[in-house]
Amino acid sequence: MTSVSTAIDVQPTRLLANPIGENWLSYNGDYTGRRYSILHEVSTSNVAQLRAQWVFHAPNSSNLEVTPVVVDGIMFVTAANDAYALDAQSGRTLWHYSRPITEGLIDDASQHHNRGVGVWRTHIFMETDNAHLLCLDARSGHLLWDVAYTDGNRNYGATSAPLVIKDKVIVGTSGGDDGIRGFVAAYDAESGKEVWRFWTIPGPGEFGSSSWPGESYKLGGGTTWMPGTFDPELNTIFWGTSNPAPDFDGGPRPGDDLYTDCLLALDPDTGKLKWYFQFTPHDLFDYDAVETPVLVDATFRGQPRKLIVEANRNGF
Repeated sequence: MTSVSTAIDVQPTRLLANPIGENWLSYNGDYTGRRYSILHEVSTSNVAQLRAQWVFHAPNSSNLEVTPVVVDGIMFVTAANDAYALDAQSGRTLWHYSRPITEGLIDDASQHHNRGVGVWRTHIFMETDNAHLLCLDARSGHLLWDVAYTDGNRNYGATSAPLVIKDKVIVGTSGGDDGIRGFVAAYDAESGKEVWRFWTIPGPGEFGSSSWPGESYKLGGGTTWMPGTFDPELNTIFWGTSNPAPDFDGGPRPGDDLYTDCLLALDPDTGKLKWYFQFTPHDLFDYDAVETPVLVDATFRGQPRKLIVEANRNGF
């Protein structure tokens, strides 16, 4: 394993950059979810002249869904449970962390999808197919800590890229079709200790629990399998949730089935719910609402407003 010669230390203030330039520090580039860069060297006038300079072949590439993260000339990519640091100019592998794919997983988790890493200081964070959060040394790829953030139920998986906010790593889970209880959770970036957890399916006695009789809330779905976005001025995370379970059958889950098919506004420090919007109450058609909530500052009806744009699966 070759150590990275470039010193990497991504301070939390760097993650606030908007718009972004030569660095792409998170799954969406920045906290807004816009995936916009101010770089202009490639344009409509010269895009036809682009030629491949190097090609990197990752294992499990038939399931490659990663967005590369670029930090000061180092590119971080993932495939299933593998993470790579590459020289972005040459494609040379600087280090490679690997662990075997997990056998016996079900449905989504068995596909071993992975969408990339989060960065913070000298740390790289990634999720595994069986919902572990890993912290790697960005300079060497050495494992610093490993936290299992589900209860071992093999219906749980993780397909997202972690979202790093301040000193916390925010993660979600997949498997909403298969009888699990969704959540968003935050972990201390230095120690890996859980800081908070918001369950997307209310427990007995909580607001919205009338849709989940008996112990059905433990199997209600509402997973969080794509990264959210963050508004630092409002100090609010925006995160989407998936369909309820059982999928396509509303009989066992009367009512609106909160908080499935929702956009959640959460406090990043405590995990407390600020508000929610449900796109499809009592979903019978698998209309996950996990599409990226894009944050826009714009004028609406003559007044400056903070807006959220989401192209929801239900068609509006």
